[in-house]
Amino acid sequence: MTDSTTAPIALITGASRGIGRLLAQKLGQRGVTVVVTYKGNADLAEQSLADVKAAGGDGITAQVDIEQPESIDALFDLVRDTYGRLDMFVANAAASAFKPVAQLKLHHLDRSYATNARSFVLGAQRAAELMDRGGRIVVVTSYGSLRAFPTYAALGAAKAMTEAYTKYMAVEYGPRQITVNAVNGGLIDTDSLDYFYNAVPGMAPMETVIEKLPLQRPGTADDMADAVDFLLSDKASYITGQTLSVDGGLTVIAPPYWADTTSPLRDAVLPTAPAGAE
Repeated sequence: MTDSTTAPIALITGASRGIGRLLAQKLGQRGVTVVVTYKGNADLAEQSLADVKAAGGDGITAQVDIEQPESIDALFDLVRDTYGRLDMFVANAAASAFKPVAQLKLHHLDRSYATNARSFVLGAQRAAELMDRGGRIVVVTSYGSLRAFPTYAALGAAKAMTEAYTKYMAVEYGPRQITVNAVNGGLIDTDSLDYFYNAVPGMAPMETVIEKLPLQRPGTADDMADAVDFLLSDKASYITGQTLSVDGGLTVIAPPYWADTTSPLRDAVLPTAPAGAE
């Protein structure tokens, strides 16, 4: 075990790219020591850790396959042996199959449960054991937990399960001063969004969805990382058991959509195209 330190210790799954990497850098700016986990690309993880150190933090990289319970155990054993404690745990990594319910096979269901719901529960159990002076647990979910749309059943159902577990954990871990929350993302401009709208055969064009959002743009990885960073901070010390939607208003709209209206009703909300524009 290394010498004890006053710097907070954070563990982020899937921290080698996307939302996890940006979050790690933001925590580094606060002087946090970050355990940057990855599944297969050690080089990307090292680059992410370099960002953390350049921002003012410290940390290590660690390989984990969240689908395997023994790999999760090995990860938290490493944290215990290296730092002796943990202050923040962010369950960010995810994976699933994008298929209609009728096409889901047993291995799709098993993997979606293992990588999203089961890994969160097992990770939170081990994280809480190391939070000897209170702590923060945050799981990253998505709007498929709240709304049904094509090919997202396996992942959406798993994310809904993690949000349910968030409430139960908040109640049980609260007396130990551990808060547990979820950040539910909408259309966030990451590699995953690009894959969903461009690699799934027959998927609706992304622009037809974005035009219906109240904010009329996809979110950014920064938008998500900022929300998680807030819930990990002292400013959120009295918030627990909550799911924070970061979705540009996606989950408050319903048909008929303003984007589908015409003048004169449309003109009351949506800007009129400038003269000469097509």
